[in-house]
Amino acid sequence: MNLMEVIRSPELAPEGTIGICGGMAMCASCQCYMLNKEHLLPEKGYEEEDMLDQAFFVQDNSRLSCQIPITKELEGLEVKISPYNAD
Repeated sequence: MNLMEVIRSPELAPEGTIGICGGMAMCASCQCYMLNKEHLLPEKGYEEEDMLDQAFFVQDNSRLSCQIPITKELEGLEVKISPYNAD
């Protein structure tokens, strides 16, 4: 399970707006902002970096939630869904 699936499960965003590509880092529809930096996140891979270079509303703390697997180290992580998906 990854962060994108967690966001989609309680229906925090309208159906069909998050994870359009199915979690393959091909659409940036699951872009989120990581609000607290004390958590250990996996480094961005090439595909994630490339997709974020093409996305809108990118900030220094932007990540694709589909690229963040759920681990014990994420406990307490705070995220904000990017404006692209929050309409």
